[in-house]
Amino acid sequence: MIIKQLFTPSILIPFFSSMIMTIWIFRLVVKLAIKKDIVDCPNARKLQKTPVPVMGGFAVYFGIIAGAGLTSMVFDTSILFSTIVALTVMMYFGLMDDSIGLKPLTRIIVEAVLVFFIIRMDGVNFNSFQGIFGIWDLPTWCAYLLSAIAGVGIINAINMIDGVDGLSSGFCILACVAFGCVFKLSHDGTMAVIAALGAGALIPFFIHNIFGRSTKMFIGDSGTMMMGMLMTIFLLHLMDHGSMVAFNFSNMGVGAFALSILSVPVFDTLRVMTGRIMRGISPFHADKSHLHHLFIEIGFSHVGTALMVISLDFLCFLIWLISYQVFRCSVTMQFIVVVVVGVANTTGFYFTVRRMNHDRWAYRLLAAMARRSHVEMKPWFLKVRKVVDKM
Repeated sequence: MIIKQLFTPSILIPFFSSMIMTIWIFRLVVKLAIKKDIVDCPNARKLQKTPVPVMGGFAVYFGIIAGAGLTSMVFDTSILFSTIVALTVMMYFGLMDDSIGLKPLTRIIVEAVLVFFIIRMDGVNFNSFQGIFGIWDLPTWCAYLLSAIAGVGIINAINMIDGVDGLSSGFCILACVAFGCVFKLSHDGTMAVIAALGAGALIPFFIHNIFGRSTKMFIGDSGTMMMGMLMTIFLLHLMDHGSMVAFNFSNMGVGAFALSILSVPVFDTLRVMTGRIMRGISPFHADKSHLHHLFIEIGFSHVGTALMVISLDFLCFLIWLISYQVFRCSVTMQFIVVVVVGVANTTGFYFTVRRMNHDRWAYRLLAAMARRSHVEMKPWFLKVRKVVDKM
């Protein structure tokens, strides 16, 4: 029954439309990036060894926009106007950041303005705690402040986890699928369609990012900021007092659900930024203190690191789902469970492994998993790479 509700033309058409359009544009964008020298060069902090084109975000953007255009031939997608405008502006400023670099304050201002644009155009904001700690509707000033803080935080959190191949795109695919399923099951067709467009556009990029050599691109700030904006839009629709998800699933902690999906970016970024502030440096100062850097230090490959980090995020979502469906926990308890698991998965895991004796069985197990994660020279991987590079 649920499968029939999810796999309908209203979801499949935007999903495959955006996927096909991303596949079509991808090689052209790679050539353009190389020709215009829009590449990410290696340095002491970055993990790649050669310059890599950094316009993957534009390819994903084109897939979403063109996919929405194709979908409009079957369904009315004019209601997506505000979302498309927000993604366009964010993609543009992300390209500027990739090309010339933007000051953190400039980025924050642009992100906050776009959040308020969505609030004004869609009529949704973070105006309800949906029963967490017994709190429901919030004052307007508080709702607007929370919306801005949450939006700016999510956008920068998605941006900051973009450190290894397949991590940010793989995470955003998982998030789009999860959010899309919930929106579809609660009959919020607009958000379900944009989630399908996002997932469809990201999958070809993810495949090229993991397997490609001549077609490899990074998603860049244009892609991470744009996808962070999309996650913010999902959150605002979830946490609004008129949320269709909260209405249709009254016992579901929608706040806990959203936080479980965004747990690793949110909690890892909070840990990293807090640590930087405590050391007396800018919270936006780049370093190697993120969770994905820990897995690289242990010896995991890029593919293995992405898989491990995404798995930790999925684990938090799975534990939330069990607390909701199996143990029938209250909305407040669901939220507490997610916070505890999220902190344990990021801060707890990071410092435990960092301080762990390398002779301990747990570290040896991680090291063994790390050795097995290096699949780049395996015959099956090279065969897939040949196919992907010809796409």
